Amino acid sequence: MAAFDPWDPAFLADPYPAYGELRAKGRVHYYEPTNQWLVPHHADVSALLRDRRLGRTYQHRFTHEDFGRTAPPAAHEPFHTLNDHGMLDLEPPDHTRIRRLVSKAFTPRTVEQLKPYVTRLAGELVDGLVERGGGDLLADVAEPLPVAVIAEMLGIPESDRAPLRPWSADICGMYELNPSQETATKAVRASVEFSDYLHELIAERRKEPGDDLISGLIEAHDEGDRLTEQEMISTAVLLLNAGHEATVNATVNGWWALFRNPDQLAALRADHSLVPSAVEELMRYDTPLQLFERWVLDEIEIDGTTIPRGAEIAMLFGSANHDPQVFRNPERLDLTRKDNPHISFSAGIHYCIGAPLARIELAASMTALLDRAPTLRLAAEPERKPNFVIRGLEGVSVTVS
Repeated sequence: MAAFDPWDPAFLADPYPAYGELRAKGRVHYYEPTNQWLVPHHADVSALLRDRRLGRTYQHRFTHEDFGRTAPPAAHEPFHTLNDHGMLDLEPPDHTRIRRLVSKAFTPRTVEQLKPYVTRLAGELVDGLVERGGGDLLADVAEPLPVAVIAEMLGIPESDRAPLRPWSADICGMYELNPSQETATKAVRASVEFSDYLHELIAERRKEPGDDLISGLIEAHDEGDRLTEQEMISTAVLLLNAGHEATVNATVNGWWALFRNPDQLAALRADHSLVPSAVEELMRYDTPLQLFERWVLDEIEIDGTTIPRGAEIAMLFGSANHDPQVFRNPERLDLTRKDNPHISFSAGIHYCIGAPLARIELAASMTALLDRAPTLRLAAEPERKPNFVIRGLEGVSVTVS
């Protein structure tokens, strides 16, 4: 019998049977190892993402003591300062103010203007893979594409981009369940180094503004929209982390799923018009962000179970995306699936602001691989990363004949 155990390699290899068991047992489950309430059904997750009795933070209303929680260790302060000032971990009115400013860079028109750059870069990356006869789909295509795009948007020079991905990976380690002290130490160091770099970059952009998002945030601040330097830094880091982490993992998870379902890969190769629906289905089928947490600010009830203020809810995106009440034959990969209300980009006020850009990036890399590497083959079975919340692979070794 499958069991929910986010530290078990067998569960990490395939968590979806365990999710089925959770859904069958009920709508909410207390999980003692993480002191969280697990919510596995699509309808509940979708509703709770929009429920204002829950919040990504509680510090806009309560102290740690009032909320029955212990303040994080002082040694972790650089990470929490960086994390807690980003809009993903803020609630209105601060969230509203920052998102309004950042959303100007993610309007449909702005994102559409990026399409030629994204398409060209995806093609160049795939051409390099083909010339080498293969390589690592993660390191050679999936990773460099979204990192370059978001760095370009932020105005980070190419010569400064090498540490971005390692910084991001170390910071994102803190989003796993019960992170270790080693993970926290890495996250703190990366938070300090990334923040120091951005302080310098902001100082340069104040002297010499450019046509980039950081310059735009400085200009908005100078024109009266309140945005502290810490908020600028936290926003830039959040956009980098969120702007590539999910896209990288959606790409490699997606291709690994295609290699395991050769009939679907053959259909896609025969008909490239399936790319848009394939992007949606692959994000549903093997969800890059498996869990999203919220604090209970005001007592709620789920299926007769009262969840008190101060509790933490873990909404299981991966389970919701496989709920048979919403998706017909959810364990089947179907690139032609029409009705696909997956929640891989979340919902409510914290819906992913970069979702339109992520879709363009995923479609661009998939199309480039289909067009320019039609003989792409898996060279070895990939190794799953030992993470649960952010689901990905260590690499995907491929050959191109």
